[in-house]
Amino acid sequence: MHIDGAWLESCSGDYFESDNPFTGQPWALIPRGNRDDTNRAVQAAHKAFSSGEWPKLSASQRGALLRKLGDLLMTHAQELANIEVRDNGKLLAEMGAQLNYLPQWYYYYGGLADKIEGAVIPVDKPGNFNYTRHEPLGVVVAIVPWNSPLLLTAWKLAPALAAGNTIVIKPSEYTSASILEFMKVFEQAGFPPGVVNVVTGFGPDVGAPLVEHPLVAKVAFTGSKATGEKIYETGARGLKRVSLELGGKSPNIVFADADIDNAVKGAISGIFAATGQTCIAGSRLLVQESIHDEFVEKLVDFAKTAKMGDPMQLETQVGPVTNKPQYQKVLDYIGIAKDEGAETRLGGDKASRPECGDGWFVEPTIFTSVNNAMRIAQEEVFGPVLSVIPFKDEDDAVAIGNDVVYGLAAGVWTQDIRRAITMAERLQAGTVWVNTYRAVSYMSPFGGYKASGLGRENGQEMIRDYMQTKSVWISTAIDVPNPFVMR
Repeated sequence: MHIDGAWLESCSGDYFESDNPFTGQPWALIPRGNRDDTNRAVQAAHKAFSSGEWPKLSASQRGALLRKLGDLLMTHAQELANIEVRDNGKLLAEMGAQLNYLPQWYYYYGGLADKIEGAVIPVDKPGNFNYTRHEPLGVVVAIVPWNSPLLLTAWKLAPALAAGNTIVIKPSEYTSASILEFMKVFEQAGFPPGVVNVVTGFGPDVGAPLVEHPLVAKVAFTGSKATGEKIYETGARGLKRVSLELGGKSPNIVFADADIDNAVKGAISGIFAATGQTCIAGSRLLVQESIHDEFVEKLVDFAKTAKMGDPMQLETQVGPVTNKPQYQKVLDYIGIAKDEGAETRLGGDKASRPECGDGWFVEPTIFTSVNNAMRIAQEEVFGPVLSVIPFKDEDDAVAIGNDVVYGLAAGVWTQDIRRAITMAERLQAGTVWVNTYRAVSYMSPFGGYKASGLGRENGQEMIRDYMQTKSVWISTAIDVPNPFVMR
């Protein structure tokens, strides 16, 4: 593990295996951390924040380090992408593009670091000068998931460092290798020891002690709703700042006036890209009744052409599920959908194609005859499973789209500008895409409504989530006023 600028064994000396989803076999050994490891990491981060070289740096100097890190990541993007594919089974085509885009987060927040300004307040108290400062919180814990480890680490790490905090990263136990490899690149950037630390291991052994630690000021988490609720509860007991990016059951809504071919591609992108293992997956496809049958036929025909197999091959379009428990969960939900009466129009089972080998592959699956009350329409599957639901008109689409506990994202396919605007207003989602899907940027806020989380990531505004505001009063009065009267 990487703690206080050094590579260390876990306190126990134990390791656990990390599996390659394509082969179903272990390929790496990861240190198995425990409470003692989390304590030494938090202590290192606290020391770096309070008395090390880090707080002596100006905001401009912090920004320069972040930009240097971005440069280094650009030169190491391909090797990091290869490791991430081996560890989580996502497509090399996608991870290569993602890792080449990753440095932009460090450039953006490196540039923003010295542009967080306070204000002079024109207070109504004569003889007083009042201004505000925005200061870092302290030690931040970043808990990141297995579907896009380095990207979702950057979403937390870049703004936290730009704001002046120090960090302890807890990767998923399924995908720790790429973040450990990232730290080799991070070392070259010249950050002081203890500013960023990585502790690997399992949730009860590492995640829970980090969230509970009294020196931790904020927890930034991406993952499941159930785990997010536990983190929120634990964080509240310590009066910690908490930001949560949780699950989704996003509606991807196709109106009769849409460009059908583009909408079919958007539906495919929304659910089968990344093997459906993304919180923004458009797993509920709402299609207007008048085009339902035609659209489903085109959708099924297109989905049948998806190339499955080795994610390291650039022509592969659907890779394996990242870990065996998730693989079984996806298959279980397919069984639940069939039991509920959903009609299988495509797939509906594990993949047994020769090109899939012994990996954890699930056939791209499309269900029709789904109503929104079914579990398959209400619960997050996190796999290549699509539920198609017909709707009558705009009001019906909004009612169905919002009738779920989640509110992370939504898609709308229409050529009517009035409809595009009003649907974006009415849908309860943190992101609404119109005639596109899965577009994200370091410049644009991202986060959820309802059970999809708290707070936002990306964009200028969210850096304030990693800062606290101080109000400073300076008296310019010549005489001290009556000390028994509040000023």
